[in-house]
Amino acid sequence: MVNAVTPLRQDTAWEHEHRQWWEPGSSARDTLACGWSHLKPSLSPDFVETLRAVVGAPNVSTATAVREQHGHDESMHPCAPPDVVVWPQAVGQVQELAALCHRCRVPMVPFGTGTGLEGGVNAVQGGVCFDLSRMDAIAELSLEDFSVTVEPGVTRKALNKHLRGTGLWFPVALRRKRAAGYDLTSLFVGSEGTLGFLTQATLRLHPLPEATAVTVTSFPSVGAAVACTVHVLQAAVPVARIEFLDEVMADACGRFSGMGLPAAATLLLELHGSRRSLAEQQQQTEEIVRQNGGSSLAWAEGLEEREQLWSMRHNAWYAALALRPGCQGYSTDVCVPISRLPDVVVETKQDLQASGLTGPMVGHVGDGNFHCILVFNSHDPEEAQRVHAFTQRLGRRAMAAGGTCTGEHGVGLGKRALLQEELGQEGLDTLRSIKAALDPHNLMNPGKVL
Repeated sequence: MVNAVTPLRQDTAWEHEHRQWWEPGSSARDTLACGWSHLKPSLSPDFVETLRAVVGAPNVSTATAVREQHGHDESMHPCAPPDVVVWPQAVGQVQELAALCHRCRVPMVPFGTGTGLEGGVNAVQGGVCFDLSRMDAIAELSLEDFSVTVEPGVTRKALNKHLRGTGLWFPVALRRKRAAGYDLTSLFVGSEGTLGFLTQATLRLHPLPEATAVTVTSFPSVGAAVACTVHVLQAAVPVARIEFLDEVMADACGRFSGMGLPAAATLLLELHGSRRSLAEQQQQTEEIVRQNGGSSLAWAEGLEEREQLWSMRHNAWYAALALRPGCQGYSTDVCVPISRLPDVVVETKQDLQASGLTGPMVGHVGDGNFHCILVFNSHDPEEAQRVHAFTQRLGRRAMAAGGTCTGEHGVGLGKRALLQEELGQEGLDTLRSIKAALDPHNLMNPGKVL
């Protein structure tokens, strides 16, 4: 369940009196190194002072460096900075700021940590960036209900640190169930900030498992590693996490972390359960790995060892960038049915090699999702075009297999054309109707998704 703030509100006489705060024609910008002009913010000083009156002067910035920092994520899309950045610290402040922007027709862009991968935070029409990182309260914890209510600035690591000693943890799970009316929670969660602000979320917690074990195993080919994943799932092994690295990614991660992985297609598997059930799961997993040509398994059960292995995987982005120092990284993802995963991964690997691109592959293959981290010279138009063409083929390959053009990263700026192909015109028109109903003036994160 989430609480959301939308900008929908009727016009008032105040709007006509203060509309000059959003100066007509000010959205035209000259392209500079960052992609946009930062020399003169488009909002009037009176408007900025009103923002300061709502959240306090220390929580408003028009500094060029701050605006540039909030005008891009980790994607390849050019920086597009907002005109001003605000840091609300309470739901009431978000509501007041949103009402002000709505009355003045000022675009609003939500900002979390800036780690997105499809340009979702780029302020392509300027406006106000709402940095929600200072709304980091854990509002309500119910051990009996296995739930916790958090504000948007709470990270997974911070939440699990708060939960230490409770016997519960948050493993990035589904929300608390609700079947009353339309599923507005999923609607807002999937809207990428184009419908409103998420100011609170109620999350479902899980008991800490009695025992946990992690292992790494390598395979003679990408196809064998992915086939092993399918067989593990088909055998109903209750695997908690299963991650895939192709030989390029495994080698890069091994060198970057200093762990020295073989340059071979690799799986990382994590099992949870009671000590007795865990031993059974390990035996079953070892047999399936052996049948698929995988290397012998050594299980890490200590916390430090397990965290070291997962830290290696979580640093895959930086390991990939280290393959070509000074180059740009772009991560694209798709998701396909498990039965089609081996074929799609192998075809994608062949496409990468034929395209002459540096694109190590990594994925949460337990749910059919995988990523290609493309590292390229952004100053080479020909290579940039090959990257674009490859990502379009990958998205279409996934859709042809009955999957989706994005499993995690979202649509943002980069996959709008693919979204239309996936949903069709009627599907896209339905989304536009919802957008028009909740944000009739197109102020919430304009230019994204649709």
